[in-house]
Amino acid sequence: MPRLRLALSPRFATLGLAGLLALLCLVCVLTAGGWFWLLAFLLFAGLTALGCHDLWQTKHAVLRNYPITAHLRFLLESIRPEMRQYFFEDEKNGTPFSRDKRALVYQRAKLQLDKRPFGTQYEVTDTGFEWLTHSIVAHDKQNPDFRLRIGGPDCTQPYDASIFNISAMSFGALSPNAIRALNRGAKLGGFAHDTGEGGLSPYHKEGGGDIIWEIGSGYFGARNPDGTFSAERFAETAANPQVKMVELKLSQGAKPGHGGVLPAAKVSAEIAATRGVPMGEDCVSPSRHSAFSTPVEMLRFIAEMRRLAGGKPAGFKLCIGHRWEFLAICKAMVETGITPDFIVVDGKEGGTGAAPLEFMDHVGMPLREGLTFVHHALVGCDLRDRIRLGASGKITSSFDIARAMALGADWCNSARGFMFALGCIQSLSCHTDRCPTGVATQDPARARALDVPDKAMRVAHFHEATLEVLSELVAATGIDHPHEFRPEHFRRRVSQFDVLRFDELYPRLQPGALLRGTDDPRYAEAWAMADASSFQPKRFLHRV
Repeated sequence: MPRLRLALSPRFATLGLAGLLALLCLVCVLTAGGWFWLLAFLLFAGLTALGCHDLWQTKHAVLRNYPITAHLRFLLESIRPEMRQYFFEDEKNGTPFSRDKRALVYQRAKLQLDKRPFGTQYEVTDTGFEWLTHSIVAHDKQNPDFRLRIGGPDCTQPYDASIFNISAMSFGALSPNAIRALNRGAKLGGFAHDTGEGGLSPYHKEGGGDIIWEIGSGYFGARNPDGTFSAERFAETAANPQVKMVELKLSQGAKPGHGGVLPAAKVSAEIAATRGVPMGEDCVSPSRHSAFSTPVEMLRFIAEMRRLAGGKPAGFKLCIGHRWEFLAICKAMVETGITPDFIVVDGKEGGTGAAPLEFMDHVGMPLREGLTFVHHALVGCDLRDRIRLGASGKITSSFDIARAMALGADWCNSARGFMFALGCIQSLSCHTDRCPTGVATQDPARARALDVPDKAMRVAHFHEATLEVLSELVAATGIDHPHEFRPEHFRRRVSQFDVLRFDELYPRLQPGALLRGTDDPRYAEAWAMADASSFQPKRFLHRV
């Protein structure tokens, strides 16, 4: 049946038409003769041969899904720089992000030359332009395999992680082949692969790569039939040696505070088995957790996750919303002495397969504001040395990593960067199940276009090349490790005539300042409103 669907798909109409015309021209050659029919036969036979080659080659997934016709895309890209810019332009707001970053990822993933001539494509006098200061006495380049140990005082199985890992993307949002390629690439490159909240699928396990198992409000893969958390199922899965850390998802940047529904029609047997949900029913991911309702209960739940996981690092991920809620968690940490091993801060600019426009554009705190807030809050509570901080949200290049680490991150996660490495062309069809490259689809006929061995190598190459350039940035700055990046190393043009250092844009909070009491307006009111026993604020201090 899958082969029949493949053959009858309209995506292969051009190939079928070329083959049919080649056959008709051959008949005319044999019956009527003449140069015209011979040339026509050679033309259509050549197109048919090209289409067959497209189907079986493994380098370009879009050609495997759209034989012959997809060559038009590559042709237009090669005509002139202006046309190439059209294809790499950000579809949303015309900024250079997608054009530059996607092209950069493609080059590094394919081991192509990632250098360019003429100089910067940005106007350095434009407001918002940022740069890294360098040293006249640059250091020697260090080994780019930068790593850090994640695991606080209550962790008995700490994890030595790469500082650049695959961010949360669920099976169900991504195809089986995409999951296979990502995890195999993580194994080849020695870095971690976050499962997303869709559960730990068989495809995550095939590659043997390190896993960060994310548990969301649906508790997929660790739930009872009524949708509540199952300690037994959680412990069973967390015991898998591939699982290196367990992560509680409170919210994600692209749609914070918003649940999700996978319609019953899309709940395949594989998804049902992976998530632990029945077939024939909508798969609901609630907008809030049922296992806890207060900051103290949340910390106890994380401590229980760590215990059930055999002492592996346990933490949580969130996009910052109400400041008092995170500060309430900090107060709960101080009162109970329970701390997570890590926190991942997701920026509102993070991606998703589908979300309401208003949530994607206007709900949640952007990464750098959220990251600096969390970092300074932990410093202000004398907790920062016990907790590692991860950062995710449009992190694709080495400069993105360096900037995030200067603002407080210990490591970074990337989703879209590794999707680009898989071959994603940002067709913006993730929610339609019609991904042209087989990345974000559950259609077997489309997913087959993604060749796992080839794309796994590209995933590993992208990771390696990105850290290689990061090592060069480290050396150029006159330091020896990315953890030595500081806000003073970065500048931002805030107007035509004014430039500020990052430490001026994001002033530090002194160690223990929140515990002693601070009049810093960024924290004082929210700290007074925060309550360790409730996510609700104590009071609003300045009502109109």
